[in-house]
Amino acid sequence: MDQLSLFNADEYYQFPEELLEYTKHFLSHQEAEELKEYFIKTVPWKQNSQKMYDKIVITPRLTAWYGDGDSSYQLDGNLIKINHWLPELSALKDRIEKVSGSKFNSVLLNFYRDGNDSVAWHRDKESELGKRPVIASLSLGQVRNFDFRKVDDHKKKYSLALSHGSLLIMKGDLQVDWEHRIAKSAKAKQPRINLTFRLIKEIE
Repeated sequence: MDQLSLFNADEYYQFPEELLEYTKHFLSHQEAEELKEYFIKTVPWKQNSQKMYDKIVITPRLTAWYGDGDSSYQLDGNLIKINHWLPELSALKDRIEKVSGSKFNSVLLNFYRDGNDSVAWHRDKESELGKRPVIASLSLGQVRNFDFRKVDDHKKKYSLALSHGSLLIMKGDLQVDWEHRIAKSAKAKQPRINLTFRLIKEIE
């Protein structure tokens, strides 16, 4: 996999490279393009709402969850409605498990329709993911910057342009020490789909 030399050279020495693995061309351009168009047309996208600072806000992107059909998942107190694996998603899961050495039982799909869609600073630190979760993020479509900042020092910021067909594996203490986001972008005109494969504890 590619190394973190893709980050700004002046900042590279500060970023723990053991927290990320990035493969720029995990999928060929043709395969990535075909999957993007297929998911846009096939996935039952929904726009959710969430509570922020005592207000209910509409999430600025569309989402869908897939996973094992006989499972129920709960994240941060919310019951997740799971769609059974599409063959294309299951095949991607198998390929990513082989290169990452990790197992996954679900995938969250985010559909950023244009540059107005985004996701705010956050950490994927729900207890259902475990203490040091491995999350594999596959990007399709419009190149968007994936920003990081240190939880205890927001001056330490880094950015990685996630290309069409790229795979980013987040691991170790990344979700403990770093936040990440996809910011709004006036330059991003085309749609982007992001798939984050995760291992979530099932409800007993």
